[in-house]
Amino acid sequence: MTTTNAPLLQTETEIAAAPQAVWAVITDPRALGGLSDQVLRTHVVGTAPVGPGTRTININRRGPLLWPTRAKVVRFEPTSDYAFRVKDNGSTWSFELEPTATGTRVVHRREAANGTSAVSRFLQQKVLGGITEFDTEMTEGMAVTLRRLKALLERS
Repeated sequence: MTTTNAPLLQTETEIAAAPQAVWAVITDPRALGGLSDQVLRTHVVGTAPVGPGTRTININRRGPLLWPTRAKVVRFEPTSDYAFRVKDNGSTWSFELEPTATGTRVVHRREAANGTSAVSRFLQQKVLGGITEFDTEMTEGMAVTLRRLKALLERS
């Protein structure tokens, strides 16, 4: 069962790198997980290259708390749109890329058009400090991910 009114979370940045370079990092779940504040590790299920339908198992961390999530790639438009849906809470995490005169505009979103699962919202409320507070923390974490992505790609 899901609940409604889960807000869209979004942050963005511009990176002085070609969309192909950004795409190579964001579509490598292991590399992307290393840029996240919350995702400690990502395991790709199977051996095929990442693409539509790829499944992952993620280990998430917040302070002393650890929990797994399962995800599946649901959008995969090379150098343009990459998204994975988290089975455990019903949210979709995405990266939209747009070429600019100096590189790539990256928009990072958490979409929950039908809300997140009742279990997820219960845990946010009772264990993770409250729904609004956790959403704020997620948005700040998304910004950290983009700052780390930018730093990684602009180093060379």
